[in-house]
Amino acid sequence: MRVPRVSTPRSLAGQLFAMQAVLIAVVVTGYALFTYVSNRSQAEDAATRQATAVARSVADSPSVLAAIRTPNPTAELQPYALRVTRDTEVDFITIMNPRRIRWTHPEKDQIGQTFRGHIGGALEGQTFTETYTGTLGPSVRTVTPVEDGGRVVGLVSAGIRVEEITKRVQDQLTALLGVATGALALGAVGTYVTNARLRRTTHGMNATELSRMHDYHQAALHAVREGLLMLDGQYRVALINDGGRELLGVSSEEGVVGTSVADLGLPAPLTGALLASEPRVDEVHLTADRVLVVNTSPVSGGERRGTVVTLRDVTELQSLMGELDSERGFTQALRSQAHEAANRLHTVVSLIELGRAEEAVDFATAELELAQALTDQVVAAVSEPVLAALLLGKTAQANERGVELVVSDDSRLDDGLLPESLSSRDLVTILGNLIDNAVDAAQGSVPARVTVTAYTERGELVLRVSDTGTGVDPAHAESVFQRGFSTKPAGPGGRGLGLALVRQAVNRHEGSLTVAEAAGGGAEFEVRLPLGDGGGGERAAVSAVPAGPVSGGDA
Repeated sequence: MRVPRVSTPRSLAGQLFAMQAVLIAVVVTGYALFTYVSNRSQAEDAATRQATAVARSVADSPSVLAAIRTPNPTAELQPYALRVTRDTEVDFITIMNPRRIRWTHPEKDQIGQTFRGHIGGALEGQTFTETYTGTLGPSVRTVTPVEDGGRVVGLVSAGIRVEEITKRVQDQLTALLGVATGALALGAVGTYVTNARLRRTTHGMNATELSRMHDYHQAALHAVREGLLMLDGQYRVALINDGGRELLGVSSEEGVVGTSVADLGLPAPLTGALLASEPRVDEVHLTADRVLVVNTSPVSGGERRGTVVTLRDVTELQSLMGELDSERGFTQALRSQAHEAANRLHTVVSLIELGRAEEAVDFATAELELAQALTDQVVAAVSEPVLAALLLGKTAQANERGVELVVSDDSRLDDGLLPESLSSRDLVTILGNLIDNAVDAAQGSVPARVTVTAYTERGELVLRVSDTGTGVDPAHAESVFQRGFSTKPAGPGGRGLGLALVRQAVNRHEGSLTVAEAAGGGAEFEVRLPLGDGGGGERAAVSAVPAGPVSGGDA
């Protein structure tokens, strides 16, 4: 059974080469044919002018007129006609009387014979040219009169054979064909070199394959949910998919393509990463409302051609990681408290075994009252369940690190006061990161204390966190909110993201975030979030805290 052969379409470069070769061949052939026809016409015109000039010169020669007057004109005219024929490169000069009888001819036996051709116009004193077949074959000939006092006494005919004209054209045609062949060869070589490069560029694919690849390319760009950004060698946007436009917050692809990365209005750290010449691997960057993981890879092929950028949205993942960290902290705090509770329980059991029941009851009661007092203090000040749970967990974490976390007496936040637009996740992000930053700053100081204040004032939720840390240079008051800033050594997961996430969440709710020097030293961060129509009641404005150094927590 014969397997049918499947013919593979010729590559795009091959198709273009064939088309260009045929086009060059047609152009060169057409030019050669046009030149041949033009040259033949020019050769005939040149032969006509040459024959006319020779005939007129002979007819006007005084020696010719003198010879015609003699009894035997042939004796003088024949040598003269042969000499002029040789010198002027015409094929024949025939001098005759008005009755067509030849006095001269290149062939001697034709002398005295009748001239073949028309002489009517010449007998009337006119000079004319015609193509006629005479004794020497077809020729272009001119006939002109020889006049003596206004009377026609003879005729002169000078001509060039058509065969000679054709030979002249053929000589030109040979040179023309050589030039045309050279032009065709040069064009073929140039076309081959150009298409060889095109073949490398298109990887030998034909037009159908390129079209199919383009369709797949477009479908893949729109199907990929991750952001894809391609920059040219001048860091201008060459391509961006739907995911990239969504993650970067740009409106339309038409308005972005061709725009420099520096003109997209992105945060400075993200712009710097996109403009960097070296690759970036899994860098975390913040936009107005997203946390992005950025990877860049230069495209090079002997020279820098551009950069491929991938963007991955980890906003939800980062939030979940924050919650997971909080849960992990709570778990560790509970483990520690369980260990302490076991120690206290062993103490109570030991006191009972020693017969000191009253002391055991007093010891257990004191521990319960201390724990209950802490819970009562937090719940009394902040009855909003999410924030209350967060504060209780953070209090236990801070105690494990030797830091006292207290809720100020100015705090008052009732349950149901916060609107639905202010999500619990954002509250945990804001307050949780501020407390973590403050605990980092206060750890090791004496006293090591973090104070949290939460209340509503004139339609705003106010969250204030202060610490007793050592503070940092006031010049860093704005830098602490930049991603990557930290006065602490970088840990395994990196630092400098907490306060950046706080500012992102605050900006998302159109709030404000400020930092100043706390009353007892260290830093005081204050967040104000609008509550809308569901905002809380009135409260006296808090007096401004003088600016000064801020504490060195993890930004």
